[in-house]
Amino acid sequence: MTEKKSVTFQSLLEILMVSTRLGLTSFGGPVAHLGYFHEEYVRRRKWMDEESYADLVALCQFLPGPASSQVGIGVGLMRGGLLGGLFAFLGFTLPSVLALIIFAIILQGFDIGDAGWIHGLKIVAVAVVAHAILGMAQKLTPDLPRKTIALFALAVTLLWQTAFTQIGVIIVAGILGYVLFKSHAAGDVKRMSFSISKGVGYISLTLFFGLLILLPILREATSLNWIAMFDSFYRSGSLVFGGGHVVLPLLEREFVPTGWLSEEAFLAGYGAAQAVPGPLFTFAAYIGAVINGWQGGLIATAAIFLPAFLLILGALPFWDALRRNSKISRALMGVNAAVVGILIAAFYHPIWTSSILEPIDFVFAAVLFSMLVYWKLAPWIVVVTGAVGGLILYMIF
Repeated sequence: MTEKKSVTFQSLLEILMVSTRLGLTSFGGPVAHLGYFHEEYVRRRKWMDEESYADLVALCQFLPGPASSQVGIGVGLMRGGLLGGLFAFLGFTLPSVLALIIFAIILQGFDIGDAGWIHGLKIVAVAVVAHAILGMAQKLTPDLPRKTIALFALAVTLLWQTAFTQIGVIIVAGILGYVLFKSHAAGDVKRMSFSISKGVGYISLTLFFGLLILLPILREATSLNWIAMFDSFYRSGSLVFGGGHVVLPLLEREFVPTGWLSEEAFLAGYGAAQAVPGPLFTFAAYIGAVINGWQGGLIATAAIFLPAFLLILGALPFWDALRRNSKISRALMGVNAAVVGILIAAFYHPIWTSSILEPIDFVFAAVLFSMLVYWKLAPWIVVVTGAVGGLILYMIF
């Protein structure tokens, strides 16, 4: 058993600083975020090992809500307890929240969707995700059975793109792992150490389901706009599988037909959300700010992310005991291989298909990949190079 480390102010400050830097530089959507997290938390800082990171990613794939944000919160929880999870969330989320609130108040309708530097940041995502996939594949698919499971996950995820496909793939991969890896011993799995008790987990899960039931009742019983808005964002954050792009049609259905904001304002905010780093769920901050200024932006952010925080806080205390069980451990070997396949599928679509449009894009992606992998440059340097290079390419070509 690994001895739990005491949480100090210095460690909490470190979590906040590192997550804030990621929040300022993590472009490219949830899969790219997982790549940035892997580079920072696993490769560089070694806060957790490959298997624990993959298991955390697998858990967050099961849960509704923004998977990348939940992974970030989970890393913070394991590193610094409840405050560590909160600081990791704030650092990763607030930069894009503040940017989108400013967009909503000052720059509504400003067209930035086709800017060259945004395309450059998409190419950065290609390099980052490719690097993460290579590292995870080496560790998590070392033999033919796990390579085959990854191939299965890749094919199914690409060919049947629905909100529940990933969940089905993970379940099937878990069954395959349970059947194929009977010789695997649970003792081979390293312990995930964190200070969250099962009691906190029970309370968090109770709050999650309680609010899901109570908020619609309060909405009908009162005429307060902020409760109605909180309920709409909370339900959207609670019932979405598949990440930020899946939540967009839910948010549009909640707020455009009801007259909270116009279709034009919604689309303008969507363009702004694509231009900022961090989780796409922060698009809620833009909608809230359009409806009720900066106060609405903060309420919307709290409402849409609260389910994700409660779910990961509720699930983690039980997750380590489950993954160390010999039967569960065998299943997780299959699940982790499937995660590699799912990441490869997401690497192709939408990351590759929306980023590598011309031969020059591929060349630029190769340069950025080399900067990250071979020249060992800091990720933020690669991000800045991608933005500047994308702007130059846009002006030339």
